[in-house]
Formats: sequence, C-alpha cells, structure tokens
Amino acid sequence: MVLLSAGLLSSCGEYNNVLKSTDYEYKYEAAKAYFAKGQNSKAATVLEELIPIMKGTRFGEESLYMLAMTYFNQGDYVTASHYFNTYYTTYPRGIYTELARFNSGKALYLDTPEPRLDQSSTYKAIQELQMYMEYFPGTERHETAQNMIFELQDKLVEKEYLSAKLYYDLGSYTGNMSQTSTGNNYLAAVVTAQNILKEYPYTKLREDLSILILRAKYDMARESVLEKKEERMRDTIDEYYAFKNEFPESKYSKEVETIFKEASKFVGSVEEDY
Repeated sequence: MVLLSAGLLSSCGEYNNVLKSTDYEYKYEAAKAYFAKGQNSKAATVLEELIPIMKGTRFGEESLYMLAMTYFNQGDYVTASHYFNTYYTTYPRGIYTELARFNSGKALYLDTPEPRLDQSSTYKAIQELQMYMEYFPGTERHETAQNMIFELQDKLVEKEYLSAKLYYDLGSYTGNMSQTSTGNNYLAAVVTAQNILKEYPYTKLREDLSILILRAKYDMARESVLEKKEERMRDTIDEYYAFKNEFPESKYSKEVETIFKEASKFVGSVEEDY
C-alpha cells in the first residue's frame, strides 16, 4: 500500500478542504495520508464517501481494505469485521484477501465478551477463523488463528461450566431429595458437565468439570430417599475411580478421598466389588 507523505495534511482547515473537494483522487491520497499518520477517524470519514465511487477503479480494492483497517485500529471491531467481510466477498482473489479473512476473524475474536455474558459473537468468531483456516491452510497465520479458536472454545466451556456450577449450587441448599427441583438441579449439573466434556474433551477445565460431576453425584446420592441411596452411592464410587484414574495427582485429592470414604459407608463390601 503506497502512502502519500504524512506531512501534507496537518491542519483542520486542510481537512475541511479535503471533505469539500470534488477531486476524488486527491481525496483518496489524503485518506491514505491520514491513515499513515494514525488519524483513522479522519481517514474513515473520507473513505466512507469514496468507497462507492472508487468501486471498479484501480483504487477500489485498496480503499475498501484500508477502510476496514481504520475501524480495526479504532477498536470498532464489529464494523471492521463487516468491511473485511465485504472486501473478501467483493474481491475473492484480491491482494488483501488472506489478510481480510484473517483480520475479520481476529476482529470478532477481540470483540467477544466475558464468559458470563451471551456468547453468540464467540460462535461467530470461531466460524470466521475456521473459514480462514479452510481457505488458507498452512499459512504463517494458521497457528495464530488456531490458538484464537482454542481460546474462544475455552470461553464457551467456561460459560457452560458456570451454568453447571449454578445448577449444582442451586441443588446444594434445599437439602431434601423429596423436592423435585433439587434432584433436577444435581442431575442437570451432571448432564451439563458431561456434555461439555464430550464436546470439548481437551479443555483446560476438564479436571474442574470432573470434580463437579463427582460432587453432584455424591450430593444427589446423599440426599436421596433410602431405597435409592445405595445405588446412587455405587454410582458415586464408580465416578470416584474414574476421577482417580484420570487425575491421580489432583488438586482435589483430599476432597475426593473424603467423598469416597463417606460413600463407602452406604455400600457393602466396597473393596471386594472394586
């Protein structure tokens, strides 16, 4: 991208002259100069006017990509992604097509919210980055795109983990398995956590999800009616062995052993059975 000397446009009066000018090539060079100086807002204002006029000319492709970059540089990532998307759709074999696809995904990645909030934009960012990797496999940005996807997936896992933990916490204070909501809350915690592990088996929260399943199964068994207690304690003990096998040096080892000890009191001949 060849840029005009950045020293040409230094005054507000000159900027107003640029806006009023009908010399579109001059305005285009001015926009490039503003962009080079980091005056992205000014560059964007001029380029917004020029885009429809420059389309189909030798300046059209560069001006559209540059407009996307001005919004990216200002931190308006949704608008930036929109223009990057417009660029690679309009110029599928353009000079900046790879960068536009990558930056569209990166912009959405940077715009994603914290895990507690709605994650619709996170799914969209993952999709955009996956599309980049499909269109441009083996590029120098491939690993960066993959790492961003992993981070976004971790955010989705954390969102679901918080939901599973909420179910568990809701079940932990009613203390009476005769209440249907309690059983559903513990069971919902188990099912939610298990589904996360199936979908994201390599998540960094795997150990935390696994202990949540064990806790929920134990508490559900502990608060069960008598005729269901032994069966559910056996299920808890099965879960204990699965946890110990996968996490022999777990940070939750003390808690896990306590659960096993307590669950074993309700099950006859545990040592022989296991």
